[in-house]
Amino acid sequence: MNDSTAVGAGRTVIVGAVRYAELCGRGRQLLIDNGFALVENQTTVPWTAEQLHEHIATADAAVAGVEVFDAAALDRAPSLRIISRLGVGLDNVELPVARDRGVDVVNVPGGNAEAVAELALGFILSLMRRLPQMHDAARAGRWDRYVGTELAGKTVGLLGFGAIARLLAARLSGFDLTIKAYDPYADLDAAARLGVEIVSLEEAVSDADIVSVHVPHLPETHHLVDDALISHMRQGTLLINTSRGGLVDEAALVRGLESGRIGGAGLDVFEHEPVSPDNPLFSHDAVVTAPHAGADTIEAYDRIGWATAQAIVDVFAGRTPANVAN
Repeated sequence: MNDSTAVGAGRTVIVGAVRYAELCGRGRQLLIDNGFALVENQTTVPWTAEQLHEHIATADAAVAGVEVFDAAALDRAPSLRIISRLGVGLDNVELPVARDRGVDVVNVPGGNAEAVAELALGFILSLMRRLPQMHDAARAGRWDRYVGTELAGKTVGLLGFGAIARLLAARLSGFDLTIKAYDPYADLDAAARLGVEIVSLEEAVSDADIVSVHVPHLPETHHLVDDALISHMRQGTLLINTSRGGLVDEAALVRGLESGRIGGAGLDVFEHEPVSPDNPLFSHDAVVTAPHAGADTIEAYDRIGWATAQAIVDVFAGRTPANVAN
């Protein structure tokens, strides 16, 4: 199909996302098969603003990583028709400006939900069975058998009940525990189906052994987990955050760890990323971290890579792509 009649013939797609050829091979091939020329980020770090401005000048479409599509970038993109976000978050795209310029912006809601839900579960099990400590001890030649706790019989509080939280609830359901969730817009049918009780914010944390954060980062949810909310938690509560760093006041979290109100934390995200090695959270043995890698599975990249490529093909084939941001 890669000829003059292909929908992508004579059109250029810029790809700022790193490791695109390696991780999104099926979606990449879809673009090539439809005749698009690709300009890809060949480095292991996101494009700078200057690099994006250089490439966007001749772009008809973009597969967006975390590079910033603000007014300064979009002003340099006279031919751009679509920004297809390789993921869910759109905080790196100035949506009103894109709309004013007739640029469709799409993402892939739920595309990485399974991956993030499984990482959250991994954090929970790692903290409860103290896997990092046992790993370090064994590698240091010590046969230390740390005594952990079991999930059975515990209570989990979910802050948010969207796609990721629902998948986590489904995976937790086999552990014979209680799940409560706070979400003003909760799908009540899904909650009933999964055996999840929808409660207030304070009720979701007040009798929970584990609190897992799954809400979008908006002005009204910034520092949702703060000193006040932590004060409602049980002594020794485990906190998991695989959503956005700004949802948790890190200073309050440190105070919670020091007081024992927070018994441990599993964090994939931080208020400032990349995180500084002198972040005081790293001084606590009961903190397990990952470098914002919740979505990083082979399966998630394949799903998202295909969906973002299909959206670009749809636009130039005269079809409305799925998940156009309003």
